[in-house]
Amino acid sequence: MDSLDTDYLVIGAGAAGMAFADEILTNSDARIIMVDRRDKPGGHWNDAYPFVRLHQPSAFYGVNSRSLGDLTRDVSGPNKGLCSLASGTEVLAYFEQVMQQRLLASGRVRFFPMCDVTADDTFVSRLTGQRHHVNVRRRVVDSAYWTFDIPSTRKPKYQVAAGVKCIPPNLLPGVASQSDNFVVVGPGKTGIDTCLWLLSHGIDPARICWVMPRDAWFINRANIQPGDDFFLNFIEGLSRQFEAIGAAADVADLFARLEAVGELLRLDPKVSPSIYRCATVTGAELAELRRIGNVVRKGYLKSVERDRLVLDQGEVELKPDSLIIDCSASGISRRPQVPVWTGGRINIQMIRTCQPTFSAAFIGFIETAFADDTQKNALCLPVPNPILAIDWLRMLVVSGKNRMSWRGHANIEEWLVRSRLNVLFAAMARVKPDETEKLLAMKRFQDASMAGMAKIPGLLSA
Repeated sequence: MDSLDTDYLVIGAGAAGMAFADEILTNSDARIIMVDRRDKPGGHWNDAYPFVRLHQPSAFYGVNSRSLGDLTRDVSGPNKGLCSLASGTEVLAYFEQVMQQRLLASGRVRFFPMCDVTADDTFVSRLTGQRHHVNVRRRVVDSAYWTFDIPSTRKPKYQVAAGVKCIPPNLLPGVASQSDNFVVVGPGKTGIDTCLWLLSHGIDPARICWVMPRDAWFINRANIQPGDDFFLNFIEGLSRQFEAIGAAADVADLFARLEAVGELLRLDPKVSPSIYRCATVTGAELAELRRIGNVVRKGYLKSVERDRLVLDQGEVELKPDSLIIDCSASGISRRPQVPVWTGGRINIQMIRTCQPTFSAAFIGFIETAFADDTQKNALCLPVPNPILAIDWLRMLVVSGKNRMSWRGHANIEEWLVRSRLNVLFAAMARVKPDETEKLLAMKRFQDASMAGMAKIPGLLSA
């Protein structure tokens, strides 16, 4: 066993690990060892299906020191008129560039792919079995604490009868032409992407069955766009959210109001969503998805027989020559929230709603800017992992508490203004005194947010 020395041992070279490491390099002279079980940086993107794309504008994603894409707008397709969404291939190429041209080029980062961490101070090569002991001077950073469950990396949780074709979406482009009908299992982003892929390639909606245990609320992507052209729409959208909170009689009324003002969307106006997973769609994408008439809402899929689907709440016929596409992986981690700083470890988690790379970068900055772990944890309360619909509100509460705690710290405010990953909120700081319309929009947002935040405890307790 050889021995290595470093300041930070970062477990995982995915988006969060790289955003954290990038910030450590920017704000300190520390040395970093990064270890990942995969061959390439990029984390779960290495296991994603070939037609995957970001479901948020590229400008919000990646590391602070290097842009991913630009503010170019799509000129066709269901994202037309909105900022482009990087493909999985583009994301992987981006992280490879970050690793080679930023992290390794600094001379302060060493990367060990194809390795498993077996203890806080030891990792072992998957190929050779060589063990490495690491003397960690500062912290072990678990960037994989908030893991992603990907269909291609695990078997379906339901039984599949012999002879039934069941695949992860990764294999779909290569075998779609061999089937007459398609069953998409799962209501989340992967299921959405798979349905949209089938429809975009001319598959008749009547040939698609969508198994959806629970309906989800979706974010309206049109309202979360970067750039000055979208500034007023973004600020007004935030105001509409808090005004809905302030006016809501209860949680059900809140979601009705959020839908009425176009902040949240749902697949079927007649079905009340019960989950929320941070997925975003456009109005055009939603219109496409609504073309699928055969949506099965009978609970979770228990088994696939040769002629039927068996679910918690009944059975439905399985059409001949059906291809089952398993999109049922949970995606976002369901691990419990723990303090970010715990002893000699840093557990990377979200500290702002639905913004994982911003959160990791901010944690990296706080690690270098403050000395006391109690203060660090107070500045970085973990946002709950979204599962139920009410988590939209719970996440907002913690995000709001974090933002309030950042005020009064000049170094944090300066970081927020210059952070590329804070592109939406940083735009507020650039508003000039003579930009009356923007100032009025910001005043409306400030008033609405104060009233809304005061109302939230009552809504949650009810």
